[in-house]
Amino acid sequence: QVQVVESGGGLVQPGGSLTLSCEASGNILSIHTMGWYRQAPGKRRELVAARASGESANYADSVKGRFTISRDNAKNVVYLQMNSLKPEDTAVYYCNIEASVREYTPNRWYWGQGTQVNVSS
Repeated sequence: QVQVVESGGGLVQPGGSLTLSCEASGNILSIHTMGWYRQAPGKRRELVAARASGESANYADSVKGRFTISRDNAKNVVYLQMNSLKPEDTAVYYCNIEASVREYTPNRWYWGQGTQVNVSS
């Protein structure tokens, strides 16, 4: 079993900053990709940022230059630093982990429960 838990969401004023964190735990052999998605009311879930092991990060165009994804591989933690937040960033943010739990089996994707980010004055 793999558990994925996000934290750090909350209310912030436009122009402010928040940092989200996500920890994966359980029977994990290795983690390959760690990423963040978000879903706003009436919108489809979209990729915000992701980073595969040994690769550079990918960002949605809407957050480039404002958000930064980073990984602490020793702790199975991924962070999303969000700066210059806009009301349009309001959404539930979900952590997604691509992990292997046993040898010779395909990787699987695991989702967190989500954390709410509200950007409002």
